[in-house]
Amino acid sequence: MARLFGTDGVRGLANRDLTAPLAMDLSVAAARVLGEQGAFKGHRPLAVVGRDPRASGEFLEAAVVAGLASAGVDVLRLGVLPTPAVAYLTHALDADLGVMLSASHNPAPDNGIKFFDRSGYKLPDEIEDRIEARLGAAWEPPTGAGVGRVRDAHGAVEQYVAHLVSTVAVSLDGLRVVVDCANGASCDVAPEALRRAGAEVFTIGTAPDGLNINSSCGSTHLEALQKAVREHGADVGIANDGDADRCLAVTASGEIVDGDQIMAILALDLREAGALPSDTVVATVMSNLGFKLAMREAGITVVETAVGDRYVLEAMKEGGFGFGGEQSGHVIMLDHATTGDGVLTGLHLAAAMARRGRPLDELAKVMTRLPQVLINVKDVDKARAKTAPELAEAVAAAEAGLGETGRVLIRPSGTEPMVRVMVEAASHDQAQSVAEHLAGVVKTVLGRP
Repeated sequence: MARLFGTDGVRGLANRDLTAPLAMDLSVAAARVLGEQGAFKGHRPLAVVGRDPRASGEFLEAAVVAGLASAGVDVLRLGVLPTPAVAYLTHALDADLGVMLSASHNPAPDNGIKFFDRSGYKLPDEIEDRIEARLGAAWEPPTGAGVGRVRDAHGAVEQYVAHLVSTVAVSLDGLRVVVDCANGASCDVAPEALRRAGAEVFTIGTAPDGLNINSSCGSTHLEALQKAVREHGADVGIANDGDADRCLAVTASGEIVDGDQIMAILALDLREAGALPSDTVVATVMSNLGFKLAMREAGITVVETAVGDRYVLEAMKEGGFGFGGEQSGHVIMLDHATTGDGVLTGLHLAAAMARRGRPLDELAKVMTRLPQVLINVKDVDKARAKTAPELAEAVAAAEAGLGETGRVLIRPSGTEPMVRVMVEAASHDQAQSVAEHLAGVVKTVLGRP
C-alpha cells in the first residue's frame, strides 16, 4: 500500500480521502505515539490546532480536536492562521504538538493534516510511519479528569504578527504594496504585518467564503495581482498561497518574480548583513540554473536537495545553514521560522527594497532566468529512469551540447507512472527541442510493452 503521509502531511479530497474518522484516528495515533516516546512525560500534554478557511476545515478541526482530547491531550484552538503561524505558536506557547489543517495551494475541495513537534518542526518520517502503523489499533482511552480539555486561543494573530514585524530592521515607510492573500489563511495576518512595518497596503483575495481559496488568486494565479499592482501604482505585489507558506512577487510593471529570484535577492541581502551562515543557500534540483550561476558569481555556495521544502529544511539543519527554499516560493529563514513562511518572506523582500532604495525589477536582475521546459512522459517504467544506459547516454549527449548555459534533469514522479523531463538552455527554442528529443527517448526506452 502507498504511504499515507506524503512530503507535506496527509492530503486528499476532503470527506472522501480525508474523512472525519481518519482525522480523528490520526490525532489519537499521534497522541499515543508521542506519549509512548516520552514527549508528554511529567506534565499534562497540550496541542495547538489551526486551519485555513476551507469549509471542510470546520468538520476536520472538530474531528482532530475530538481525537486529541479523547486521548488525554488539552487543546488550544488557534482558528484560521497560516501554517507557519501554527509552527511558530507551537513552540511559543510551549505546546507539545501542533496540528494544521490545510491543503496549501490545492483547490477548495481538498484538505490536509500536518503535525509539528514542540520545536515547531514537521514530524520526521519515522514518527509519521509509527503514527500510520497505529491507526485503528485497540487502545484504552482515559476517563474522568484524564480526558483533554478544549479552549479557544486569544491573541494568537497578535502574537504572530508581532513576531513577524520584529524580524524587520528597516521601516517600509513610503512603499506601496499590494498583497494577495489567496482568500486563505493570511487574510488577517499579511496586511496587518505589512502595515505595522510601515507600508501602504492594498489587498485582494481577502474575502474567504470557505470555497474560494486559491480560486483565480494567490501565488498560483498571479494575473489579478499584476492588474492590481498597475491599477494602484504600487511598488510591489506579494502573493501568498492558501496556507501562506509560499510567496511570489510582482514588480511595479507587473513582471513576475519567482522563488529563485526572491532567494537570490534575499541571499545577497543576508550576506551583506553578515547573516548568511557559511555564505551558503540550500535549494532544490528544480531551481533555475540562472539562480545557481548568479550565486556562484556572487561567491555564494548552493547546496542542492531533492524537490520538497522538507528536504531543504533537513539539509539546512544538518549543515548548519540558515537560508534556503524552492522555486515555487517556499523560502525558509531559520533565524525566524521553522518552515516556509510567505508573509515573512514578503516582509523581508520589501525590506530589501527599502534598505537598498531600489525597485524590485532592478533587484531581480541579480539573476537571469534561463528558459526552462518541462515535459511529463506518462505510462512509462519510472523505476528504470536512473539506470537505463540508453537514457543515460542520451542525457550525457544533450548536456554536452548545452554546455555551461544549460542542463538536463530526468526525474521520476513520486506518485504516478511518469517521468519528468526538464531542460534549461540559452534559448526557449533550444530547451524545447532538447526536451522533446529526450522525452522521445524516455518513451522509447522506458515505455511499457
